Amino acid sequence: MSAAERMQRQQNRTAWLFLLPLIIALFGVAIWPLARSIFFSFTDAFLDAPANYGFVGIDNFIAVAEDPVFWRAVKNTLFFTVISVGLETLLGLAIALLLHRAFVGRGIVRAAILVPWAMPMVVSTRIWEWMLNDQFGLVNELLVTLGLVEKGIAWTAEPSLILYTVIFIDVWVTTPFMVLLILAGLQLIPEEIYEAAEVSGVPHWKRFWSITLPLATPAIGVAMLFRTLDALRMFDLSYVLAANNENTMTMSIYARDQLISFQDLGLGSAASTWVFMIIGLIAIVIVGALRLDRTTG
Repeated sequence: MSAAERMQRQQNRTAWLFLLPLIIALFGVAIWPLARSIFFSFTDAFLDAPANYGFVGIDNFIAVAEDPVFWRAVKNTLFFTVISVGLETLLGLAIALLLHRAFVGRGIVRAAILVPWAMPMVVSTRIWEWMLNDQFGLVNELLVTLGLVEKGIAWTAEPSLILYTVIFIDVWVTTPFMVLLILAGLQLIPEEIYEAAEVSGVPHWKRFWSITLPLATPAIGVAMLFRTLDALRMFDLSYVLAANNENTMTMSIYARDQLISFQDLGLGSAASTWVFMIIGLIAIVIVGALRLDRTTG
């Protein structure tokens, strides 16, 4: 064995040694719980006695698939994801373009815009729940004062409005996250390209379509992927605002209800596995559609 081969083997052993704590942690907090959840999804176990179970095959998966409440939750989740991520991407790109320009106080503005995202989701939800209250909320008070409405609107109680209220709060909270990722991508674009375009007399709108947007697409794609996966798993905002209201029920809330409220470990695990498979499939589609697996630095 040559010296180069011995050095390579030593480097490989060192690399695995450094990776071992991460692998152990990943196994403990992700792989093992997922495997247990998949295992229990094939049983009739209940949460109060998980050791007493029998195998029922795919009956739990069929029961979840035949439950109209589950598909209502899937519909709510997909609608929430498409609208919220779409708005956050557009607003994030627009704000990132503004913050990318040099102006006095840019650092302060960049720090201030992250405040909504830095706040815990539960805190933000409670703040907006109070501000949108139909009796004493600031938003309704302003609308009534301006004469836009005659009386306060029940933003968090009206079935036709509550899901849009959830989307609005999520956009307010999470847009700064999109701004942060997209702005990082914009800062990687060489200034020399813009200078050459300016010298050549290329108009601003054409610089955006021909230079900024294509070169920022990888960053935008990664931001959309992260936000989509996060939105598909959304639980806290909807649950804090409306608990298990079917008008805002997401897939995660449905799985939680089966597992915690009904104490059905088998059915809850099957619902969680359904959620995992749906999110995994959507992630694969997004990566393929945006060609993120082919994106180079």
